[in-house]
Amino acid sequence: MTASYRESRSLTGPWEFVTDPESDGRADNWYAPDATWPDSRCTVDVPHCWQEHDEYREYTGTAWYRRRTVLPRSGDDRTVLRFGAVDYEATVWVNGERVGEHRGGYLPFEVDITEAVTDGEDAIAVAVTDPEDISEIPHGKQGAPWYQRVSGIWQNVTVATVPKCRITDLRATPNLEDDTVRIDLDVAPGGATDLTAAVTIERDGAPVASSSVDVDAGSGTAVVAIDDPDYWTPETPTLYDVVVELSRDGAVVDRYEDYFGMRSVESRDGRLYLNGDPLSVRGALDQGYYPETLYRPFDEELFEAEIRTAKELGFNLLRKHIKPAHPDFLELADRLGILVWEEPANPTVHTERSRREVRDQIRGMIDRDYNRPSVIVWSLYNEEWGIGNPQGLDDETSLWEDEAKQRYLADLYDSAREWDPTRLICDNSGWAHVATDVNDYHRYFVSPDRAAAWEDDLESMTSSPADNYGATETDPADAPRIVSEFGTWGMCDLPAIEEYYGGEPPWFDYEFFDDPIKRPAGVHDRFEESALSDVFDGWSAMAEAWQRREFRSITDVIERMRTREDVAGYVLTELSDIEWEFNGVLDYRREEKAFHDDFARINGDILVSVEPDAHVVASGGTLTADVVVSNDTTDAVEGPLEWSVFGESGTVDVELDGFGVERVENAITVDVPSVDGVRDDELTVSVPSAPANGEPITVVPEPSADGETTVYTDAEGLADGLSETGFEVASSLDETVDVALVIRPDAAVRSYVEDGGTAVLVPDESGHMADEEFFEYRGLPEEESWNLVASLFYCADETLAEYVDTVPGWELEGLYPYDVVADVSAEDVLIGYVEGWIANRSAAVAVREVGDGRVGAFTFRITDAYGTQPVGTAALAALLDDLGSEQRG
Repeated sequence: MTASYRESRSLTGPWEFVTDPESDGRADNWYAPDATWPDSRCTVDVPHCWQEHDEYREYTGTAWYRRRTVLPRSGDDRTVLRFGAVDYEATVWVNGERVGEHRGGYLPFEVDITEAVTDGEDAIAVAVTDPEDISEIPHGKQGAPWYQRVSGIWQNVTVATVPKCRITDLRATPNLEDDTVRIDLDVAPGGATDLTAAVTIERDGAPVASSSVDVDAGSGTAVVAIDDPDYWTPETPTLYDVVVELSRDGAVVDRYEDYFGMRSVESRDGRLYLNGDPLSVRGALDQGYYPETLYRPFDEELFEAEIRTAKELGFNLLRKHIKPAHPDFLELADRLGILVWEEPANPTVHTERSRREVRDQIRGMIDRDYNRPSVIVWSLYNEEWGIGNPQGLDDETSLWEDEAKQRYLADLYDSAREWDPTRLICDNSGWAHVATDVNDYHRYFVSPDRAAAWEDDLESMTSSPADNYGATETDPADAPRIVSEFGTWGMCDLPAIEEYYGGEPPWFDYEFFDDPIKRPAGVHDRFEESALSDVFDGWSAMAEAWQRREFRSITDVIERMRTREDVAGYVLTELSDIEWEFNGVLDYRREEKAFHDDFARINGDILVSVEPDAHVVASGGTLTADVVVSNDTTDAVEGPLEWSVFGESGTVDVELDGFGVERVENAITVDVPSVDGVRDDELTVSVPSAPANGEPITVVPEPSADGETTVYTDAEGLADGLSETGFEVASSLDETVDVALVIRPDAAVRSYVEDGGTAVLVPDESGHMADEEFFEYRGLPEEESWNLVASLFYCADETLAEYVDTVPGWELEGLYPYDVVADVSAEDVLIGYVEGWIANRSAAVAVREVGDGRVGAFTFRITDAYGTQPVGTAALAALLDDLGSEQRG
């Protein structure tokens, strides 16, 4: 044996590959070293998943891999074959001898092939089975209704020679209370005796501490004190190497190396602590899917680039979503310094098999990654997938109500706590908690459309944390509250994506797409057919505007969380787009989106923000605003805070000790200038220790109709406001009326329109459209909604464009609709609405011909806000004036 006592060689590279749709391989002895494989065989590069190839993309079942090579032999040592991960079931033969099998698609396994190795060339054959029905199998987001299936030998394969008597596992457990590390060793064979393990702790190659322990019955434990150690943090990711030499009678028989970090994490009293210091999580969801290579990065440097980019954007944590993280990623997370929230892949249904496989996977994930200091949280399930009934299956029950499932989850939490008492455990990420160290929420609010609802939801989650629990085996008041999923979509630059793929990507038209917002196929035609093609100068212009709307939304959602000390952190969905899901900070190629350079401003260690009492103000009025400083560091923040708007400026004294939130109410009061036309400005704030930040302010002149338009309305609350705006308000609907502004059109209104009149319909007092005469409507959720965060409003009318941006933002604060017009053509649209891949094309403002007249729908919630919301008032008044003058013409 060499001085290292272990030798390893990679078996990545070319392997033969063939599918076995009829399951003939075993019967025909395809595992035999001289077996003749079908002519359909080909050569692939391992690591490999067969869905990388168009011809195998829909294939499920068994496929075979084979490689011929000279495998190592070395005296009394053992030869082992190691697989990083194979999805899903693998059976391994060497020279025709079956040497082992494994079930599970994400974790490593090894087989001892010593007795099967020959003195000449050896043949390795691996049969991999990934069945069509994966409902009981932990599979994460593979297949319906999400992304591409992944099958095959998708991580590295190596062959190694190791001593017969050797260390098989090392667990390093830091204790920051006395600056020691406990080293637990497992040794094979299990009955080995008369062994001594010399443990050396090194830093940068230099020894810093050592100990020695006797090994008995296959295990041993050493506690090593480290003098004045440096603790691992994302800012200072200090690592220590541990080297163990196993000896018998003074002769070294094995040498084993790993690394660890001196790091602790805990949760108590609603807060997180890293190494005893308070921690606020600023995370991103990271699903680890890549174009073409799927579970593997398409570039060797990509893991590092992702982590460095995440840190540059202000993130301190990545939540590796619904499958164990790639080990290469975790090593880089340890060395570069970013926290990791790790979780297993979930099945679909809750059965004895799925429970067993989830449990085995969690245990294997903990065992593999126990020494990785970057990992601070384990999840057990996500959103009840595989334990509750989020899919609405006939034969499943909800975790909210099923006491047996609640008991099972609590027991699994206890088991995970025994396996790893050093980290936090989240039982069921998102909702229906039972026993958990983290009370996390998944909330998809879009802002400013649902800004008020998001504020109400934040208040509810922080004032009533037990509402997020199906049962309370742990104390809801003690668990930190984290919003571990939220986000908004921002359309990708599709032409660039298509250029990358050399045409339409394979995820354009999955058979399992049952929601049109997910289906890109035909999107270019839908773009050209819609009013979007008239509004935007091509797809790329639309995508950039949509991305800036994404940033506007997540900015407000983040700022509202960061101004609350009772929210311990957040995890944004997500770091990058994934196939059809375009809600990433980066696109699927990991290229920057339009707001990239601005993102760290709201996601850094210190955030200074400003909260105006309104984003839309009337000419000549007064603007008042709070300022808030959110400090995620342990350093103090001191003023002065500087502000400016409308050419005015000032300072506010702010003083904040390390870690926390400081709010100064009514810190800014400034006179609003008188304007003749709409004026956009920004209220900016800054402190020396943080990037400047700001909020848009729109100043609107007093709306004034031309005085010639006569309006009839059935909304008593609108009559006075219309008169004040300058309209002549008629008390009845007759031939003198230019425009009928109505909530509930009756037969008289229909007759008026069909005879050549013009009507505009507005929402009722609840904000919904009561009209059943002229339009069909799509109701929009009043609170959170995946469809809403995937949506886009856009202005296609020159008159309204004076008041409303091309992609409306805060100028329509408080008015965003609860209904949109569903049955529209491009010619009808004044302010349009789409979702996802330009699906569910609708309109918030539309005008169409009916009979000899015209009817419009203004679905923004202006009815109770006319006269108090300046943009909504001015926009509706302009529309009425326009339609009235056309009617008279």
